[in-house]
Amino acid sequence: MTITAGIDVGTGAVKAALMRVEGDRTEWLSRTTMRIRQRDPIQLARTCFDHVLEDARLAEKDLDYIATTGEGESVPFHTGHFYSMTTHARGAIYLEPSARAVLDAGALHGRAISMDERGKVLKYRMTSQCASGSGQFLENIGRYLGIAQNEIGTLSCQADKPEVVSSICAVLAETDVINMVSRGISTANILKGIHLSMAGRLTKLLKSIGGTGGMVLVTGGLALDAGLIAALQEDIAGMKDLKTIVRGHADSAYAGALGAALWGAFRFEKLRARGEIHRAA
Repeated sequence: MTITAGIDVGTGAVKAALMRVEGDRTEWLSRTTMRIRQRDPIQLARTCFDHVLEDARLAEKDLDYIATTGEGESVPFHTGHFYSMTTHARGAIYLEPSARAVLDAGALHGRAISMDERGKVLKYRMTSQCASGSGQFLENIGRYLGIAQNEIGTLSCQADKPEVVSSICAVLAETDVINMVSRGISTANILKGIHLSMAGRLTKLLKSIGGTGGMVLVTGGLALDAGLIAALQEDIAGMKDLKTIVRGHADSAYAGALGAALWGAFRFEKLRARGEIHRAA
C-alpha cells in the first residue's frame, strides 16, 4: 500500500489530492482547492497540504511520496516534481478512462494534450500567455460586467445572438467587449461570444495534436464552465474532420493534483523495487 499526495500549484489556485494506491486499486482520501488571491502560492501549498492531511486524519510521516506539479517545484517539502502535461493526462485517465485527449483551460493558458490509455503523453500544444482564451481573461471580463465567475456559464447558455470576439490579444479583446457594452449588446450574448472565441482557439489546438476522435476531457479552472463546454461542443459539431466528444467532470479541476499523486505512487513503487526508497518525511 502506498499513500501519496499531489499538489498542483496553478496561476489562479492551488489544488491538493491525497491518494491510497494498492495494486490496481486506488482510493481518493481527500482533496481541496484554494484560490491564490494575491497570497504566496508556496505558502498556500502548505496550507492545502495540511488541510488534506487533517481531513484524512493522517500525519506527514504517514505519506510515502509528495508530488508537485504546475508551478510547485519550489515547494520545500515535496519529494518529486512532474510536468503539468503528464499529470493532467494521467489525472484525466483516472477521471474518465475513455479519454484520449485533454483540453486544459487554465488561468493563463489553454493546452491540448493527447495521450494513450495509460496516460502517457503523445503530443502537446499550448496557447500564448497573451491569448484571450484563458480563465484570467474571462474572470476580468466578468468583473467588468459585474458578473460572478460561477454565473458566467449559466448566462452564456441563455444567449440568442452571440457577438464573437475576434481579437487574439487579451488587451484588445477587452477593448472589444467595452465597445459591445456601449453598443447595447446583452451580457449573455457577450459572454457566449467570448466562449465561442475561446472554444475556437482550443479546438485549433486539439486539431494540431491530432485529437480528432474519441473522448476529450476538459480540465483546469474552466472545466465546470457550462458555457465554455457548450461552445466547444458547438464548435466541434460544425467541423466535418473533427469527430470527438468533449465533456467536463465534477472533479476536473483536480486532474493535475490527481495525476501528480498517481505518478508519485508509480515512482515510489519503482524506487522501492530497486531498494532506493525516498519517503516523504
